[in-house]
This record gives sequence, structure tokens and C-alpha cells, in this order.
Amino acid sequence: MTRFIRNVILFAIAVVLVPLSVANRHTVSLSLNPFDPQDPAMTVEGVPLFWVIFASLAVGIVVGGLGAWAKQGRWRKEARVKRREADKWHKEADQLREMNTAAQPASGVKGLPGPGNRSAA
Repeated sequence: MTRFIRNVILFAIAVVLVPLSVANRHTVSLSLNPFDPQDPAMTVEGVPLFWVIFASLAVGIVVGGLGAWAKQGRWRKEARVKRREADKWHKEADQLREMNTAAQPASGVKGLPGPGNRSAA
């Protein structure tokens, strides 16, 4: 089912991108200097318009992803702290179990019954 949904989404994207790239094949000059658009050092000549559109979409996706990643930093930090705390408690529980098994009386010595053993000896 997931494969089908992925293929449908990719097909919808292709239906949009192919006509967009075919319709915008003409070359444009891309000026990166907003104050002097005629500056030849900051102008790229002969770039197809659809590459400019796709590049701007890609940059927008990357910047949006970085923004979302930065915004979720607090939750990632909290998860790391909770993971360390859980590891600490698991280690302590393992140490207590080892101490409990080491402190069990020998088979001939009578003591208190264990936690799961309700019958008194």
C-alpha cells in the first residue's frame, strides 16, 4: 500500500514538473546583485528558467528543513537527557539484582522467603 501511495505522489509530481520544464526552456540571465543588475561579475548568463525554478525550490526545501530541525532541538535534547537517565536507572537495577543474587543464603540456611515464594519454610 505504501509503495502504491508513493508511486501516485511521484506521478503527480512528474505531471507538474515535466510540463513546467518543457514550457520554461528558454535561457535567462540570473543577476545576483540586486543593486546593480548589469554587474557582469554577479550575473550568470544562459541558464534555463526551469533550472532556476527547481534550484529555488530545492533551496527552499533545505532552508525549511534546517529551520524545522533547529526548532526541534529542544525536544532532541530532552530525549537525550531522558535516555541517559533511563540507562542510569537500568544499570542501577542490574547492580541491585546482582547484589541480591550474591546475597542469597546458601541452600542449607533458612531465611526469609523470596518475593515470589509465599510458603514459609
